[in-house]
Amino acid sequence: MKREALGRGLGELLDEVESAYENENSEFVDVVDEIDVDIIDPNPDQPRQVFELDAIKELSQSIKVHGLLQPIVVIRDDDRYTLVSGERRLRATKLLRTSTIKSIVLNISRDKLNELALIENVQRENLNIVELAHSYDKLIKQHDITHEQLSDKLSKSRSSITNTLRVLSLGDYVQDKLLANSISFGHAKMMTVLDEKQQQIATDSIIAQKLSVQEASKLISQLKNKNEPKQQAPKSKILFDKAKLQNIVQILKNNNFKTTINPKGINITITNDKDIEKLNTLLS
Repeated sequence: MKREALGRGLGELLDEVESAYENENSEFVDVVDEIDVDIIDPNPDQPRQVFELDAIKELSQSIKVHGLLQPIVVIRDDDRYTLVSGERRLRATKLLRTSTIKSIVLNISRDKLNELALIENVQRENLNIVELAHSYDKLIKQHDITHEQLSDKLSKSRSSITNTLRVLSLGDYVQDKLLANSISFGHAKMMTVLDEKQQQIATDSIIAQKLSVQEASKLISQLKNKNEPKQQAPKSKILFDKAKLQNIVQILKNNNFKTTINPKGINITITNDKDIEKLNTLLS
């Protein structure tokens, strides 16, 4: 029974292909053939960029004496082939001026190859959190699945996947510092509540002052509060019965009180004890 491809890495598939080659039976192997080395293109996603020439020469001599013990692995790409595995073997064979090389041609598409490479990246323990987040995001978009479904496929907790994907909501500046390991994931995930300018301020402060996650949390809270507009208490409007108010004012004025009306009520000017007694009598 064919296993679900999502959740399996390229390394696991290649191990299976190698075993199947020896047993001459695999659903993934299309054909084993001698292919012209000039129509095999390198894998653009090859993580290894530097190949030691001395080691390639040593492998070349071994192939010359013992032959190519393990074929390289390729996929068809129109009238050419793309290398999947075995770049050192291909380079060593070219040094021998050999025109062809024994190759296992996989019957999977380039999209499937890219998917397997993504899974392989996800399963690497030393993968940076930003790279991991981008890998999760690609898998979710490629397969149109939820965080929950991806967690089932990869045997990882949904909360772990969701928290990792939060990194992608951060600005490029923070992501670059996270990639360079200048700040930790613990620092970075708290900054999602800040705008990009504040994120940069927080990041620079964390690095310069070597703040712990707890210390950074206080700084981020301060920056967040600065960004939030202060809510002003609504001004209450006092409604008066203007006719009654004017009547009171007139009574006060008739008793020689200096009186004015303002938006909040009546101002009464009292200059001596006599005024107090007079006002008390009126109020009574």
